[in-house]
Amino acid sequence: MIIVQTPLRVSLFGGGTDFPSFYQQEGGCVLSSAIDKYIFVTIKERFDCKLRVGYTHTEMVDSVDEIRHELIRESLRKTGISQGIEITTMGDIPSEGSGLGSSSTVTVGSLHAMYTFLNEIVPAARLAQEACQIEIGSLEKPIGVQDQYIVALGGLRLLEFMPDGEVKNTRVELQQEQQRLLNENLMLFFTGVTRKADRILNEQKHNIKDRLPILREMKQMAYLAYQHLQEGNIELIGELLHESWQMKKQLAQQISNGNIEAMYAAARKAGATGGKITGAGGGGFLLLYCPHDRQKAVRAELHRLQELPFQVEPDGTKVIFNYRRPN
Repeated sequence: MIIVQTPLRVSLFGGGTDFPSFYQQEGGCVLSSAIDKYIFVTIKERFDCKLRVGYTHTEMVDSVDEIRHELIRESLRKTGISQGIEITTMGDIPSEGSGLGSSSTVTVGSLHAMYTFLNEIVPAARLAQEACQIEIGSLEKPIGVQDQYIVALGGLRLLEFMPDGEVKNTRVELQQEQQRLLNENLMLFFTGVTRKADRILNEQKHNIKDRLPILREMKQMAYLAYQHLQEGNIELIGELLHESWQMKKQLAQQISNGNIEAMYAAARKAGATGGKITGAGGGGFLLLYCPHDRQKAVRAELHRLQELPFQVEPDGTKVIFNYRRPN
């Protein structure tokens, strides 16, 4: 049996500039972080030739083509595994619609588990690239490419997407005190709403040509936030998140709504300096930057929402268990 642990992520700045239709013309840039919440993928050999897939449902089939879980089905096709295995996925959060990159986490983790099963060592960047091929190429999802790279690589990173397809990644190295402050001052609250991101992302993708000035500004904000982190100006991240959120809401109508705006306004009034809805928007998790001495007041204002404590996760996808029965 093999168990692979792959982190979820929070995207901080530049989301939307990682859409191929934008970065292939302009170049994109995001500042994103893996977090210490995970999806686990297990894989083991079966005694027969069937394929068993376990997630919120259980599938037992005879061929890859019969598998309904499209991310696992396409990962099997990519790796060439066609029979005689069991695969399960388990997550720390709701499996879809959370805004924490769970779909890409499943894809990267599944590919990693399958290649490990085949005794192949595949670099993280290749796992990310193949996950993009599956989600954007094979399945035609209206998404960007940041999630696949940050969950494969781990850490807090500046990801730059070149027009020629090259992806540059720079790990943000913080002093211990700055790292503590960042972890301490970021908060996540579940809005109680999971949603299908495709409709929002399709609208956002359709609007790209009309939103070029906003996307260019969001791209520069990712570079500015990176510079502030490098200089140790952690407290400015909240203000930048607030500015970025005002811009992000202009990319598509459904990114925010009255309930989200009320939650965010209450958090800001209680002491949070900035924040955003993670992922596509419309629901999922509300990310806030809040000084520690104001967090009690924010929790009181948002007491109906479940908080998800988290920290930056330094590692990307990794094998945490690999047992092979001796022949």
